[in-house]
Amino acid sequence: MGNGPTILYAGGGTGGHLYPGISVAQAMERTKPGVKALFLCTQREIDTKILTPTGYEFLPQPIVPPHRSIGGLLKFWKSWRETKDLVKRVLREREVVGVLGLGGYAAGVAVRYAAEKGVPAAILNPDVIPGKANQYLLSRVSKVCCQFAATAEHVSAGQRGKLVTTGCPIRREFAALPARAEAAGVFGLDPSLATLVITGASQGSLTVNEGSVEALKAVRLQGWQVLHLAGKEHATQVRDSYRDAKIDATVVDFTADMDRVWAVADLAISRAGASSCAELTACGVPSILIPYPFHKDMHQRYNAKVLVEAGAAMLCDDAMDRKKNAEKLVPMLEALLYDASRRTGMGEAARKLGVVGAAGNVAGVLGEIMGAGR
Repeated sequence: MGNGPTILYAGGGTGGHLYPGISVAQAMERTKPGVKALFLCTQREIDTKILTPTGYEFLPQPIVPPHRSIGGLLKFWKSWRETKDLVKRVLREREVVGVLGLGGYAAGVAVRYAAEKGVPAAILNPDVIPGKANQYLLSRVSKVCCQFAATAEHVSAGQRGKLVTTGCPIRREFAALPARAEAAGVFGLDPSLATLVITGASQGSLTVNEGSVEALKAVRLQGWQVLHLAGKEHATQVRDSYRDAKIDATVVDFTADMDRVWAVADLAISRAGASSCAELTACGVPSILIPYPFHKDMHQRYNAKVLVEAGAAMLCDDAMDRKKNAEKLVPMLEALLYDASRRTGMGEAARKLGVVGAAGNVAGVLGEIMGAGR
């Protein structure tokens, strides 16, 4: 491993965890150019796919998500110990000056152990409701960087003083989107047509995919084209579904070029993950949000409600059934596809919520606690 002061960015498993960390690392490069970034990520393929092009050093951790079975818990605790050994080695071999937890199970070991050793520690909390990992880490860190002020309603009174509303970090490319024609060309789209973007986030979503395709069978798409980010595991099935429905759509399994996606988007059907909400608002894209329905705390629904209450989005609860989701989506699409003024108003409302400089805000918080820790 290389020498020099290093910040650990701990977390991964999805683009929603990694992309905000990458954005903060980029911001730190501008404010503290001598400080290196090391990502402690998961062993999932998506992490390697996202991190490799950035040029940042990364180490996959042995940690696995906990499962409520004897075998699952034993495997989790074994992976926790192995990950702790990895973190110990990193702290011995590197001059670690700060740690930022990016959320999820892959953040816990590094943030907890580094904080115990006196390393200045903060976490990102881009969802309204803190997830289990962040709830576990709240008492162990100096600062909690939140996307939404509403997070204060979901933590204890004693923890509220740690909260800083920074916005959710997004990549600097979103500050100035590429020209529509250039963005359309990347995906083989016609820049003169309106574009409906459908996305279930970096790994795709079966229910979003199926419900959206089913809904599009029942609406008129004259003057519109479809860009569908299906996810690696679902892309072939989605292409086949469009072909069978005789709908011309551009289907992509995954793209890191989300700035180009939003540059060409006139309307989106999307999950309501924190990063998706941050990108939609920063880029002023009107949306129909389908929150992930399988989380016990329904945190994506709380994210979506912030946008809906601001007039930036419509909410479509996921019925986990193709036809039921389509039945909900059809009237929403019919209300928006051919009402440009309504879409414009929603886009303006979205942009008022967006915080393009969130990465710099979080970098500032990191710099503050690192300075206090000297």
